[in-house]
Amino acid sequence: MKAVRIHQFGGPEVLTYEDVPDPQPRRDQVLVGVKACSLNHLDVWVRKGLPGVKLPHILGADIVGEVAEVGEYVSGFKTGQRVLVAPMHYCGHCAKCVAGLQNQCREFTVLGNGVDGGNCELIAVPAANVIPIPDSLDFNQAASVPLVFLTAWHMLVGRAGLRPGQTVLVLGASSGVGIAAIQIAKLFHCRVITTAGDEAKLEKARALGADHGINHYKQKISEEVRRITNKEGVDIVVEHVGAATWDESVKSLKTGGTLVTCGATTGPNVGLDLRHLFARQLTLLGSYMGTMGELHEVLKHVFAGRLKPVVDRVFPLSDIRAAHEHLEKSQMFGKIVMNP
Repeated sequence: MKAVRIHQFGGPEVLTYEDVPDPQPRRDQVLVGVKACSLNHLDVWVRKGLPGVKLPHILGADIVGEVAEVGEYVSGFKTGQRVLVAPMHYCGHCAKCVAGLQNQCREFTVLGNGVDGGNCELIAVPAANVIPIPDSLDFNQAASVPLVFLTAWHMLVGRAGLRPGQTVLVLGASSGVGIAAIQIAKLFHCRVITTAGDEAKLEKARALGADHGINHYKQKISEEVRRITNKEGVDIVVEHVGAATWDESVKSLKTGGTLVTCGATTGPNVGLDLRHLFARQLTLLGSYMGTMGELHEVLKHVFAGRLKPVVDRVFPLSDIRAAHEHLEKSQMFGKIVMNP
């Protein structure tokens, strides 16, 4: 089969489109013919070099396609069935996995990070990770869903305990997590404030349901939040940008507010004045992906059309270097999708 692999870490030039052996599925696995695989910032970080990545390596977490082969021990699937693959690897038998907390498993990793991913034509995965998708969702749309919608759902619902009527600040409206978080917050009838670097992106965010937009290049986020909320602040901040926005995110919280973070795109090292933390009774939460139960939960809303994936651009897999360059320019609104 054709696949994109990295044999060394570096820039987009290390992405190599080449022939590799077809995977040989186990009897408890499903072989999926990949129709689409979207990019995430994780792909860039792995490409540049992360601990534990064994070379050569195939990137790609968000995988959709058709069932090509069903293992002897697998039931409930048929050849040609349209499916997506849960973007995670876990052992399935430890205490955390048995409790339904797969993202706390010691072996937990994202596809394309600690294990090979979907930038290829065929992938063999455990049957438990294969989820049928409706005909109403095309492959490019479906590939734009799993990682970011699961991440945003776990952040807002699983970790921050989102409740109807709250005010939520979503950093980075044009990112996959931002797009998902805006819609999830509106699904819960919350007021949403979001940020972006230009008016065109803010307008698209408003079309998704955002009530207020802040241009973070022209306006100070915390000052605008205080103005919009009549100096009260927000209940929840969805933070995944990191160092560049951290101080503004903390300042935007109301007394007793919650900041939940899943990433550090602009850097991992931030400062924190503990006096503000305890005096204002703030809650800081870390969030990493989500559970299989949460994935099924959020997919119900996607399949019903209540949450909508947004596709920015589609590239053939052979043009993956151009796709990575487009991602690193951060000019997109929505997901970048690869078609093998």
